[in-house]
Amino acid sequence: MKMLLGLVTLSVVVVAILGAPLDDSRTAEILRYDSENIGIDGYRFEFETSDGTARREEAELRNAGTENEAIVVRGSYSYTGPDGTVYVINYVADENGFQPEGAHIPK
Repeated sequence: MKMLLGLVTLSVVVVAILGAPLDDSRTAEILRYDSENIGIDGYRFEFETSDGTARREEAELRNAGTENEAIVVRGSYSYTGPDGTVYVINYVADENGFQPEGAHIPK
């Protein structure tokens, strides 16, 4: 189960990183960070940086100990694009895969 939790978390982090634009000319500082309940049955965290990036995420283990055991991750992240637009992505990652939503993401 720990391996599944780690893989889901890593997958979401990679997608979030790849979705944000790269800009090596600026350095961001962490303005706020909070986390709680990090364990095998779920977690929650959020942070905000000085460059306007923010992220929040929570996960819970559903159907623990059954054949249908799954971790469900919900969250959002936002960043300011090169054009000055703030992009917001809300997502769910569960047994149906990673499902992002955002005004700029085609449906």
